[in-house]
Amino acid sequence: MLQRRAASLIPLPPVLASLLLLSAGFSHDSQPSSQGGLQLFHKMQAALGGADRIAAVRDFEQQVRAQSWNGNTGASIGDVVKRTRWVRPADLRVDQVGPGSTYLLYFDGKSGWEILPGTRAVIDLSGGELAFAQKYIRDFKLNTWLADRDSSYRITSLSANVVRISDGDITHQLDITLDPASFLPTKITSISLADPAHPIPSDEDTTEWETVQGLRFARRWTVFRNGVRVAEATVERTAVNSGLQQADLAAKPPDFRPVLSSH
Repeated sequence: MLQRRAASLIPLPPVLASLLLLSAGFSHDSQPSSQGGLQLFHKMQAALGGADRIAAVRDFEQQVRAQSWNGNTGASIGDVVKRTRWVRPADLRVDQVGPGSTYLLYFDGKSGWEILPGTRAVIDLSGGELAFAQKYIRDFKLNTWLADRDSSYRITSLSANVVRISDGDITHQLDITLDPASFLPTKITSISLADPAHPIPSDEDTTEWETVQGLRFARRWTVFRNGVRVAEATVERTAVNSGLQQADLAAKPPDFRPVLSSH
């Protein structure tokens, strides 16, 4: 999540990447349980604050600080600070500062722009960069928590306390492992497009939660790419329905630098 360019992993040949996806559990099962999956999903929804409260979120802002590591060597890269802003249904702004990973991204659900690490130029999203932004919105938690209201998704369960959300494309698939007592997510397994040319398995393991306006959000989590730890994140600030506007997110900084929260 936090490793946009820093801590990149060794590119994988397509055949090896496919084998890794299968070994990570991203295979189609001939006997998934739709009924069991939906029941688990609704328990997760309730634990997170309830479907109606989730749907009532119009805008969201979060700033996170994370330690990051090189996925190849395990060497520490340093701290990364990431500010994410979102306005329903699909306006997204990401401002990030970190060693080798300082960048900006804006996406309105169809098109957008970005400023890549080490550059001072605004470029339109296209190709793999556009696919990265599309996946970011598709996997955004305030969207996936309402997957039962989207007919393009199928919600199933392949094993105890694991919910699968899928639209038929393996790279869009999410496997969510739930705590059997609280029904809050403990791990989310997906395909990372941080390097769009080399999709790889990604795990986000949550260890601490916070409550904001009756909703539960992860406060601490660890990110693994291809089984290798690349980030440990702690939330600095979360705000819900604070009045963000689309124009706030779309504004291009005149100095080409990320805009972090001053709160």
